[in-house]
Amino acid sequence: MKEKGKISKAVIKRLPRYRRYLEDLMKRDIDRISSNDLSNLIGYTASQIRQDLNNFGGFGQQGYGYNVKALHTEISRILGLDREYRMIILGCGNLGQALANYTHYYKAGFKVCGMFDVNPRLVGLRINDIEVMDYSNLEKYLEENQIDIGIICTNKDSAQEVADKLVAGKIKGIWNFAPMDLDVDEHVALENVHLSDSLHSLAYHINHKE
Repeated sequence: MKEKGKISKAVIKRLPRYRRYLEDLMKRDIDRISSNDLSNLIGYTASQIRQDLNNFGGFGQQGYGYNVKALHTEISRILGLDREYRMIILGCGNLGQALANYTHYYKAGFKVCGMFDVNPRLVGLRINDIEVMDYSNLEKYLEENQIDIGIICTNKDSAQEVADKLVAGKIKGIWNFAPMDLDVDEHVALENVHLSDSLHSLAYHINHKE
């Protein structure tokens, strides 16, 4: 089913959570679920769930609820998880290596094809059978390989330059872990992940719990 107009970022950010809970239900051999029961599981109101899904045409039947497997399949399609994404990691320190290991064992359509760093002590290192290449080879690599996503794990000073090279190399999306907001062309999808922001939010909630 086709989306009705532009979908808000808030709705899109909730879709992976729906999918994750539906996956758990499938593992427990639960075939259908009502919006009320889904609400109790996830924490969103039943009304919110119905509104979110109605953005994409709605998938429930009155008196029946949602078919768990069918809804999981549709949300996967909406998120674009019915295809494989080729990725490269820029910056192969502790965080870059951790992400390489995570995506290797996650095995859900996201494949790390290359890793790059400027540190000569890291260049040549193999992580899950992927050799870390010298950053100076990035432009040539992008010319010769079709890559969908660039994962930036560099320091703040290098991040924008790296992003510019990725955009010039016709990358489709950037997953940015550098501690700054990047400026990229509108045609490039950008997801900034600020770990410190999340940690600071946690500190707030710890200190404002009633």
